[in-house]
This record gives sequence, structure tokens and C-alpha cells, in this order.
Amino acid sequence: MYRAMLHDPVSKKILRWGWSTALAVHAVFSMPFSNRAGGVRVFYGGARPGDVGGPLVKVKRLRALFPERLWRYNVVYVLSNTPYLPDFALALLKLRGVPIVHNQNGVFYPGWYDGDWQAQNRRMARTFHKADHVFFQSEFCRRSAEKYLGHREGAGEVLYNAVDTNFYRPTTAPTLVGGQAYRFLLTGKIDNHLFYRIDSSVRGLALAVELGLDAVLEIAGWVAPDAVARTMALAVELGIADRVRLSGAYTQEQAPAIYQSADAYIMTKHNDPCPNTVLEALASGLPVLYSDTGGVGELVGDAGIGLDCVQSWDEPHAPDPQAIAQGMVDIAAKHDDYSRIARTRAVERFDIRHWEQRHGEVFARLIEERA
Repeated sequence: MYRAMLHDPVSKKILRWGWSTALAVHAVFSMPFSNRAGGVRVFYGGARPGDVGGPLVKVKRLRALFPERLWRYNVVYVLSNTPYLPDFALALLKLRGVPIVHNQNGVFYPGWYDGDWQAQNRRMARTFHKADHVFFQSEFCRRSAEKYLGHREGAGEVLYNAVDTNFYRPTTAPTLVGGQAYRFLLTGKIDNHLFYRIDSSVRGLALAVELGLDAVLEIAGWVAPDAVARTMALAVELGIADRVRLSGAYTQEQAPAIYQSADAYIMTKHNDPCPNTVLEALASGLPVLYSDTGGVGELVGDAGIGLDCVQSWDEPHAPDPQAIAQGMVDIAAKHDDYSRIARTRAVERFDIRHWEQRHGEVFARLIEERA
């Protein structure tokens, strides 16, 4: 249906090899001989912070809570999406007694990676199996890792991604204004292989309008140029060009205002493990209409509507546009109830202060055990 073309070009493999080698040399010469002094000092294994993409955002949030120490660190924190440290560096860290914590997101599988997904999973599995503790981002992530990375012996737990619910919060102004179209929001980094997210959402919107819903779709985030052109052509073809808007890339600092300008969030990505964007939407009081695959349902609960979708590891699928349309109508009809549940659920289950506390507890325990 929607086959992703994500194989790595040779140039990217060379750059990754060079980066991995440089990190390994740095790790060997910068690792401490003692873990005793100085509290928690975290090295993120070469992962970079940023505003676009789940791993970059996660590192940015982690570094704000636990500033990175490139020298004399006493904990190494590795994200499954950025497994840069090679085997010999990991072996030396184990020999020196430096605890390794692994954050497990999604895995590689045929349905979205059109390259050597087995090799990519072998790279990911290095730290997954050597880590002293694993944080799984969702139960779906735990099941996926068991399936594609193999059974793990050792400590681990599900710790969902988190959001600052003071930073992401509902607007103080009334969300719905009489005579104003209901506003659905789609965010994220949309490369060409993820165009089906836009395609399914736009087609669903067109059918919802036919059902009598006055609604618009706002698409915020980086969208590949080809996908932008296809989006506008599709909107014109369906007669809703005035109801589909692309506002472009944004920073984390700009994000709260984008969510506050919407009424509901739509996520039709297949098998998404634990998207930060859904948590940001919930914290902003947005009901979520989503593909009931992956880990999204674990986040949303009763704060939205899950849409039936083909469960597959072989190719991605999106919910039927007619089901999306009916979901849009139903979300709008019960907006206030869903919105209230969304905000409450985010504060109670996904606030970043709990996330910070649990990381700190695990870091401190591991450091103490090896002191």
C-alpha cells in the first residue's frame, strides 16, 4: 500500500561510521575510573538535541533535566534510534562499571524500512542487551523489541514519553467560537514515505465536509516539497483547497501556540510507538483521532477515538477515509468531554516531572550499585 523507501545511501553510512568511530575514541578516553563523586553525570552517546523528530526532541528535554557531561560521566544514556557506540566501547564501559541505560522506541521492520532492517536491528540490539536498565516507551515498544531484538535478560520497565504540562496547556480563551470551522491539527516531520498520513487525513476531511461538518485541516511541521505539492493537488481535486493549510516547520518554543490554535489532533501514522506530538496535543486539551495501531491508544485512552486499521509488519496502512470522516464528526460532537479528559490524562499520567523523577531514581540506584 504505502511502501517506505528508507534505505541508507552510501554517503550516510560513511558519515555514520566516522561519527561512531570518533565517539568510540572519545568514550574510551573520557570514561571515568570512579563513579563516586559529583552526583548524576550523563553522557548521551552522541545523540543530538533538536526541534524536529522524536529522538531530537527527547534528547533536548533530557539535557534540560540532566545536562550532558562529555567528561567524567557516570551514566551513559543511549536512545534506540541513535545507537552510535560500537561494541568495543560498550564492552569497556561495562568493564569500568559505568551503568548503561537504554531508551527503547520502535524497531526496524519490512513495512517501513526498505533496506537491511535486520542489520539495523542488530545495531540497535547491542545496547538493548548490554544495558543495565531499559526504559520502554510503551507496551507496544516492549512487544516490538521482544519480536525483533530478541528476549532481554535484565531490568526494564515501561516509561512513557513525557510533556511539560505547564508549557503545553489549553488556551485560556474559549476553544470553539460560534461560526468558526472546527480545526483539526496534524503535526510532525512528513517525508515522502509518510505522505499517507496527509493523504488519509485530507480524504477524511473531504468526506466529513460532505457529512455536514464545517472543518479545516492545519498541517504544521516540516513537509517534503513533493509531499507539499501532492497535498495541495489532492485538496484541489477534492474541492477543499480552502480547508487545507500548511504552516511550515516550527520550533519547540512555538509549538504550544500551534496546538492552542487547534480544536482536535489527528494521527493516522501506522504503528507509531509513542509519539511526543500526541502527548503535546493531550496536554493542550485536544481530543485525538488516531489509527489504532502501535502505542498511540495507550496514550490516548478515553481522550479520543481510535480507528480500526490493518495490523501489519509488512506494509503501512491508514484507516479508511470514511471512518476518518465519521470520527471527525464524532470528535467535534463531543468536543468538550474529550478535551477535558485529554488535559486531565496528560497531567496525571504524562507530566515531565514524573519522567524526570523516575530517570533520576534509576540513575542514582545504578551509580550507587557500582560505586
